[in-house]
Amino acid sequence: MLPDIEKLLQLQVADKEIRTLQEEIAALPKRVAAIEQKLAGTKAQLEKARTAAKGDEVNRKKFEAAIKDLQGKISKYRDQSLAVKTNEQYKALLHEIQFAEQEIRLNEDRILEVMVNAETRDREVKAAEAELKAETAEIEKEKEEARKITAADQAKLSEWNAKRDGLRQGIADDLLRHYERVMKFRGSGLAEVRDHKCMGCQVMLRPQTYNEVRNGEQLVVCDSCQRILHFDPANEMKETEAAAAVVHGRKRHRPKSDAPQAWFYRPDFGEEGEVLIVYSNSGDHSTRRIFEMHSGRQIGDVLSREGSYRLAFPEDMTDSTIRLNGHWDESEMDEWNSELPTAALDALHADLRAAQKEHRSTHHDHAASAAEHSAAS
Repeated sequence: MLPDIEKLLQLQVADKEIRTLQEEIAALPKRVAAIEQKLAGTKAQLEKARTAAKGDEVNRKKFEAAIKDLQGKISKYRDQSLAVKTNEQYKALLHEIQFAEQEIRLNEDRILEVMVNAETRDREVKAAEAELKAETAEIEKEKEEARKITAADQAKLSEWNAKRDGLRQGIADDLLRHYERVMKFRGSGLAEVRDHKCMGCQVMLRPQTYNEVRNGEQLVVCDSCQRILHFDPANEMKETEAAAAVVHGRKRHRPKSDAPQAWFYRPDFGEEGEVLIVYSNSGDHSTRRIFEMHSGRQIGDVLSREGSYRLAFPEDMTDSTIRLNGHWDESEMDEWNSELPTAALDALHADLRAAQKEHRSTHHDHAASAAEHSAAS
């Protein structure tokens, strides 16, 4: 590996650490605000309970004042009744006295209700005060913890910034500018190459480009994402061993002919060439999605037709088509955003290699059997 690549890899690690720490530090005000928002809710609950208690006290005094006023009226009406001269006047005053006495009873009932409520209000206020006290202590603890984490992040950030400055010193200016430009827009300035693929953008590399990266004698940039490419033989070996385990480790499972979803490899799909096609039967309709074989990018839109896929898309079924193992839910495929995930693409590639090996083995056995039969005759 070129020394510049090694330095850039270290620089990328530093940049990612710095970005993570900066995001954590920037999140502190929001974290503290969220913590204080919890406290604000408890304070509002306490204030509501206190306001209700004060309202009850105001109402009680209002009812007591009304009773006192009514009692004064009754006393006045009784004094007036001693001086009336007609029976009608006496009845009118008696009616006023009865009405006032009725109002007094109503206000006394209201006072009793307020007194009963006051006990509940008092319990609510005390409970809210206790909750506020406990929550305040807990929140202060959380805020202090957040401050400690931020202080630690600040210290780490200073260390990483110093390390980053040191790493930048040993890298050529033009290479550094390219790295930083790609890093800004892509989130990373370098990408590893595995199985002929840029792991940054998942695009397959041209054989010449792949070999140049493997040789490690010059700087190579991905034509698709502009990341600087590097190669790790250890990881390539793991990929090779994993693929070999899939192909050679056990007999390949044959796809079910009546499965509601079917994946196919086709090497000659018009101008696109090698593609992966998936058909899904649903009721009286079927859909078709087409993906570029190497990059996994979806070609065109999802096509829907009436009938099962074999009846709906007969033009797709050629002698060169190979049925593959694979099944993903429609909802999951809808979330792929027009590109096969790496895991799905690798699984389909591995199964294709197994199918091709199986085909070659079968063809070899048939040829050997035919030769033996010819020799015997």
